[in-house]
Amino acid sequence: MPTPARVVVVPQEQGQPLEVVDLDLPDPGPHQVVVEQYASGVCHSQLHTIHNPRTAPAILGHESTGKVLAVGSAVEDLAVGDTVMVTWVPKDERTARRQGAPLHLDLPDGRRAATLNVFTWATHTLADEMFVVKVPDAIDRESTSIIGCAVITGAGAVLHTAMVQPGDSVAIFGVGGVGLSAVAAAKACGADPIIAVDLDDEKLDFAKRFGATHGVNAGTVDAVATIRAMTRQEGRFDILRNPLEGVDYAFDCIGVPVTMRQISEVVRAGEFGLTRGGTAVLVGVPQTPIELDSRLMFIGERSYRCSLGGSCSPGEDFPRFLDWQAKGQLDLASLVTARYPIDAIDDAVHDLEQGRIAGRAVLTF
Repeated sequence: MPTPARVVVVPQEQGQPLEVVDLDLPDPGPHQVVVEQYASGVCHSQLHTIHNPRTAPAILGHESTGKVLAVGSAVEDLAVGDTVMVTWVPKDERTARRQGAPLHLDLPDGRRAATLNVFTWATHTLADEMFVVKVPDAIDRESTSIIGCAVITGAGAVLHTAMVQPGDSVAIFGVGGVGLSAVAAAKACGADPIIAVDLDDEKLDFAKRFGATHGVNAGTVDAVATIRAMTRQEGRFDILRNPLEGVDYAFDCIGVPVTMRQISEVVRAGEFGLTRGGTAVLVGVPQTPIELDSRLMFIGERSYRCSLGGSCSPGEDFPRFLDWQAKGQLDLASLVTARYPIDAIDDAVHDLEQGRIAGRAVLTF
């Protein structure tokens, strides 16, 4: 039978307030589940959808915790009553190989709202089983809701995209929810130093609680020059006989042109004849193209990689991150720094836009 729900809808017309719409979710299709939600993360990347042109109303949100209320006839590994996390990345190889389709909701006024895969800014959601992972019942229902995007994106970039090893040097640009997850993962991997880069001294101090060893305020100093000076290695030289400077891995958790370039400039060159150069990893969602210094990249054998969803497999990685939380390696309770009811979604989005969220904001239901 249909499930009553309250869902945040982004109107098709830009610049209009977000709507909280009461509607009935349909019964699940063969591979779908209905989830009553406990909490949902408010991700910075959703601002791109809100501010970019669209051809239909949109439904947003892609990380949450909840309880399964109904399952489709072909669902194999989920059952009514299961505690679950919803994410936007297919949970395993079996489900990922099934193509799936964008999801649409019919609104009471005749409009049709759309999302590419999931929506979690809602009291209840309808999702393909590929995006729903069973987890233990005893989880912290609010703080773990951010694992499905913030944590897998930031921590996964360190673990899987870059595969950081003990002793590697790391710089992380942007220490919001995603960046702090990257900091925590870098610490868990044994990286040293772990350099946090941001424009806010309070955020830089906050990052040290998650494992950052140094903070660089890019609004007051030249971040690239500062980090190069901090990481100068006497006795090791690039092809031009300059001492090596820079980090092994630099992560851009913002995705704006200046930081996308900076991470390419702050990774070290290779030691000529012995090692390859460092790797820049783009984690934040880019909205514009950039130009890189190809000579700098070539001469130093530097690499530039992109990380989508932290290269994660949620079915395997969610238990890992829950274990980190249990062991105190990932302080999710501190990472969630703001909570809002669904009717305050405009406040949540405004605070996010204004940089008032130190870590991650969540909607609680």
